[in-house]
Amino acid sequence: MSPLPSFPRDFLWGVSTSAHQIEGAADERGASVWDAFTAVPGRVKDGTTAAVACDHYHRYREDVALLRDLGVDAYRFSVSWPRVLPTGTGPVNAAGLDFYDRLVDELCAAGVRPVPTLFHWDTPLAVQEAGGWRSRATAGLFAEYAAVVAARIGDRVEKWITLNEPAEHTLLGHALGQHAPGERLLFDALPVAHHQLLAHGLAVRALRAAGARDIGIANSHGPTWPASGADEDTAAADFYDVLLNRLFADPLLLGRYPDGCGELMPSPDPDADLEVIAEPLDWYGINFYQPTKVGAPLPHTTEFSGLTLPPELPFTPREIEGYPVTDFGWPVVPEALTELLTAFRDRYGERLPPLVITENGCSYEGLDDQERIAYLDGHLRALHRALEAGVDVRGYFVWSLMDNFEWAEGFRQRFGLVHVDHDTLERTPKASYHWLREALRARHA
Repeated sequence: MSPLPSFPRDFLWGVSTSAHQIEGAADERGASVWDAFTAVPGRVKDGTTAAVACDHYHRYREDVALLRDLGVDAYRFSVSWPRVLPTGTGPVNAAGLDFYDRLVDELCAAGVRPVPTLFHWDTPLAVQEAGGWRSRATAGLFAEYAAVVAARIGDRVEKWITLNEPAEHTLLGHALGQHAPGERLLFDALPVAHHQLLAHGLAVRALRAAGARDIGIANSHGPTWPASGADEDTAAADFYDVLLNRLFADPLLLGRYPDGCGELMPSPDPDADLEVIAEPLDWYGINFYQPTKVGAPLPHTTEFSGLTLPPELPFTPREIEGYPVTDFGWPVVPEALTELLTAFRDRYGERLPPLVITENGCSYEGLDDQERIAYLDGHLRALHRALEAGVDVRGYFVWSLMDNFEWAEGFRQRFGLVHVDHDTLERTPKASYHWLREALRARHA
């Protein structure tokens, strides 16, 4: 395999994780929606929970040492809202906030920049019971929580992320019920999208009031390909693209919802809400895994990428053929990343801030994970082609540092550069870890 092309000297290299997926120590924080969700038999495919996960809460020093040895510039982790505020508001859990204080100190001492995400799907259970993300009040509670975190670690954190993947949180958790909190609202889940975006804007204001100056969001995006040139397939693909891509990017970057969407959002003052949502960003994060082929709806329930899709949806994803697939069954299409990034540049123009790839990765078994090396190599070359085409991309984060609790899949899917034995919790760097370490060292050769 030939060496990677040269990236700008100030390009940011990192890896990502999330609190619920790795921290464990569930009895040392407040309950989250995921604790309630995984307690119901059958909701997680292997029957596991994240009560222990990777025990990062107690083993964080070992994990930071892995980051230091890997040679990344930055570590994107998430802060657990119920670990900081067990009921989502009110008294702070001092031990929980102390943990993130120690983690940030450890990262800084190792020369690794801390990049916290304030919400990665683990809503406090008490907040959910009071209405959750269907309630406008949750956006205000989230901004208060953001201020609490910033007051404690903001003196050492330069780069912040408000929310992770509000589209997936809306679709999987509230529309289809296949992630926590397990609600099956279909299009009645749209208020969840609006309240998350409002929470983002309020959190941006809270962070800036605390002195933060480098704030973004991590949205999941991918090209949408029509299943054919037939009118019904292109219409379905356009609808899907609006729902999963533009519904969560247009309000942030253009200050408006796509046509036909704004009037579906609950708001006493839509213009005022959009002004909050469109608070200027310092950068925009994109999580990319795959493109999606979409066709007209099929008149029966379908299975797609581990999801059960009801026939009520006005579209049905189709399998993309002719490409290798990961252990998750996701197609490996590096050129789709170039397509996505250039499309963002063309669509949003001067309204588009610098981009950062905040997640990109794949699930494969084994320590000698040559497939993961090929995946990362291919996507980094695709990213470089976007840079050559003039797209302003400032950084790249691999998902994930270590094998973890992969939501409704449990521990069945392994996305890590580091293998975790889920019985002993032993960490073992994989071939991909060593490949990335050598690639990062070559920057300074």
